[in-house]
Amino acid sequence: MSRRKFLTYTIASTAGFLASGVLYPMVRFAVDPLLQKGTDTKFVDVGSVNEFGKDPKSVEFRIERKDGWYKKEGGEKATAWVLKHGGEILALSPICKHLGCTVKWEGGGKTNIFYCPCHGGEYTKDGVNIPGTPPNAPLDVYASKIEGDRLLLGPIKQRGGGA
Repeated sequence: MSRRKFLTYTIASTAGFLASGVLYPMVRFAVDPLLQKGTDTKFVDVGSVNEFGKDPKSVEFRIERKDGWYKKEGGEKATAWVLKHGGEILALSPICKHLGCTVKWEGGGKTNIFYCPCHGGEYTKDGVNIPGTPPNAPLDVYASKIEGDRLLLGPIKQRGGGA
């Protein structure tokens, strides 16, 4: 191999490597919408409205949605804390807004609050974060609607505010 060919290959390889570093973010930006979680979640029946009271009840259900090009057979497993609050149904996501751990109702020896065991996060009964604890936002809520006497839950909606 001649010196000229060696330098040509070396420079071309280095330029290709640097170009890929510049082009990767642009390609990722263009393809990213296809990789995001699907938002075409349909409403799912989780039970009779009469099953839910003033104390939160954990409900498991499956959501049919397309994630990029992938659609999980049988749907994705989801959980919600459902309760009647102020005359309406409130369906809270169990995912802590601090680090994404799962909150428990009256967990960790606490009473009448949602408790996150990871770092001691606390939320009131209606999912609002308690000042002085790690979470900086209230728990997300599921969109909900009532058809007949059946409760239907839909996509998760973020709530603003908090303590």
